[in-house]
Amino acid sequence: MSVAVSLSLASCGDSKPAGPQAPPPVAVDVYTVAAGNATYFDSYPGTATPLNQVDIKPQVSGNIVGIFFKDGQQVKKGQKLYEIDQQQYKAAVEAAKANVDVARANLAKSQQDADRYEDLAKQDAIAKQTLDHQRADLEASKQQLAAAQANVASVETNLKYSVIYAPFNGTIGISQVKIGTAVYPQTLLNSVSTDDPMAVDIAIDQAEIPKFSHYFATGAKPKDSLFTVMLPDGSIYPYPGSLYLLDRSVDPTTGTLKARITFPNAKNELRAGLTANIRVKHDAGDSSLLIPYKAVVEQLGEYFVFVVNEGHALQRKVVLGTRIADKVVARSGLQAGDKVVINGVQKLRDSSAVAVAPPKAPTAAGAASAGK
Repeated sequence: MSVAVSLSLASCGDSKPAGPQAPPPVAVDVYTVAAGNATYFDSYPGTATPLNQVDIKPQVSGNIVGIFFKDGQQVKKGQKLYEIDQQQYKAAVEAAKANVDVARANLAKSQQDADRYEDLAKQDAIAKQTLDHQRADLEASKQQLAAAQANVASVETNLKYSVIYAPFNGTIGISQVKIGTAVYPQTLLNSVSTDDPMAVDIAIDQAEIPKFSHYFATGAKPKDSLFTVMLPDGSIYPYPGSLYLLDRSVDPTTGTLKARITFPNAKNELRAGLTANIRVKHDAGDSSLLIPYKAVVEQLGEYFVFVVNEGHALQRKVVLGTRIADKVVARSGLQAGDKVVINGVQKLRDSSAVAVAPPKAPTAAGAASAGK
C-alpha cells in the first residue's frame, strides 16, 4: 500500500503545469484585389442661374398706361413691354421745338443786323462799339439756338424712355405693377432672363482647380457626358453640359472657386434658382483597384485594411479614392492579388492568426438561376 502511494506521488512530481493556450484563428472571408474599370461621378451641389438677367426699371416718371405681355411668357428683343403716360413728354417735345424756332428766328435777325453793321462800319458810319455789341448779340443767338436744340434732344429722350422694350430674348417674370400704377425712376417693374442655354453654378475646392482648368482648356464636348445634372426628384437631366467658365478668384473664407456649367434648355426644364447636383464623370480606365468598402477600418482619420499573408492578417494603411456603390477606389497601399479581409474585421488585430473560409458554394436556387 505504501509503495502505491509513493509511486503516485512520484508521478505527480514529474508533470509540468500547462502554459496559456494560443487563441484559435479568427474565421474570416477575403476578397482578392484586382484591377478594374472605375467609372464614377463626383457630385457638387449647384444652383441654376441665367447667363443674362436684368431688372426692368423706368427712367422717367408717370403712370403705367399699357402692359403688352403675359406674365412668364417668352419675349423677343425689342418687344414692347410697358408704356408710361406720354402726354407730358409729348407736350415738352412740342414746347422745345417751338423754342428752337424762336431761337432760330432770333439768330436770323441778329445775323441781318450784324451784316448791316459790318457794311456801315466799313463806311465809318457807326461807332466800333456798336458793331462789337452786335457781334456779341449774334454769338449769343447762336448759343441760344444750340441750347434749344439740345433741349429738344433731351425731352425726346424722355419721350422715348416712356416706352420700355425687352433688352434681349428671354423669359419675363411676374409684373410688379399694374395699369394705372405711378412709377418713378428705379421702380422695379419686372425681370427678364435668358433661359436657353441655362447655367448651373457650383463651388469647387481650390485643390480641384488644376483638374477643372484642364477640363476648361481641353473644351470637353457635350457628347462626352462629362457634366450631367441630377434634378431634385433624383432623375438625370437628359442633356449633358459643358464647362462655361471658372471664376477669377478663390473665395478666401471657404477656399472654393465658382465654376459655371451650361446646359441646353429648349424645354425650359431648368429654371433660375433651381437647386440640383452636378455630376462630374471620371473614367480611370482598367487600372483602378476597387475593394469592398466594408473591408476598410478608420482610425483617427486614417484608413486601414487587413491583408492575409501566410495565415495572419497584417494591418496595412491605404489611401482611398471615390466610393462607388459598395466599393471604393484604393489609390495606394494595395496591389492586385492582395487578399483583404471583408468579414470578421472587427475581431482582428495586426498579425492576428486567421482561418480563411472557403468560397461559398452557390445555392441550389442560385445554380438554377445561373443555368437559365
